[in-house]
Parts: sequence; C-alpha cells; structure tokens
Amino acid sequence: MVAAEPEFAARVQGRFGAYTHHVLGTLRADGSPRLSGLEADFRHGELWLGMMTGSRKALDLRRDPRFALHTNPGPGTDLAGGDVRVSGRAVEVRETEVLRRYADAVRPPKPFLLFRAEVTEVVRTFVADPYLVLESWRPGCPLRTVRRTSTDASPETV
Repeated sequence: MVAAEPEFAARVQGRFGAYTHHVLGTLRADGSPRLSGLEADFRHGELWLGMMTGSRKALDLRRDPRFALHTNPGPGTDLAGGDVRVSGRAVEVRETEVLRRYADAVRPPKPFLLFRAEVTEVVRTFVADPYLVLESWRPGCPLRTVRRTSTDASPETV
C-alpha cells in the first residue's frame, strides 16, 4: 500500500498512530467472530500484529489467518481522521532476526508471537460535509473514492 498509494497509506498509518489499542476480528474454531484488543504497529512499510503466546486471537490466527482490524474510534463521536478498517491474512513470523529486531524496537511482553499482515483491503470512511466519503484500496488496484449524501440515489465515484 505504501508504494502504491503513499498519501493514502500515510493517512491510514496516522489514524492507527493516534491511539495505541485497536480492535482485531478473528475467526473462532466454530467460525464465529471474535473481537480482541490489539496494538498494531506499522514498520518498514508493513503492518505487524504482536500478541501474547497462547492468546485466543493468536490461536485463531494460527488456525485461520483471516483477520479484520478496526482503528480505535477515540473519545466522542467525531472520528477525527476518519474510521479505518484493514482486512487480510496474518502470516506468523518465525525468523529469529525479525523477532529480535521487532522486540528491540517495540519491547513487547515476552514471550510473544508476531504476525505480518498481508493486506487485502483497506477502507477509510470520513465526513467531508455534505458527504460521507469512502476511500478503498486493494492490492493491484487504484485507490477508489466514493462520496455519498443522505439523499444520494447513486453515490459519486471518483
């Protein structure tokens, strides 16, 4: 995303950087959704998901790597910077050097597990009065912007 859409990537990373804790959606063994708190981290142009060994979300991702990550909305209801959702697949990192480098930079509680996100979609929603604006990006596709008003029968796509 960073190489393909650097300005959009900066807005997304800025929104995640506004708060430490976000909400991760994973799939339980029976297929039902599980929501968990998570500290997401952008480093070297990639999204990293670190978590405690043995946590339910880690076990979920090991079984089924699909995830959805939602930014912390923050206090109040203004959603300054927009509302961002990322979905994709989490790939567990096992390379000792990568784990060490991450631990040196982030200082997670140990032991920990680390997953690198293979992003399949990013959506940012925000209000630019009188519009509700949706920006969406998928790998290999250009950034898509849709503007809607409460009376739109057909939204405007840019």
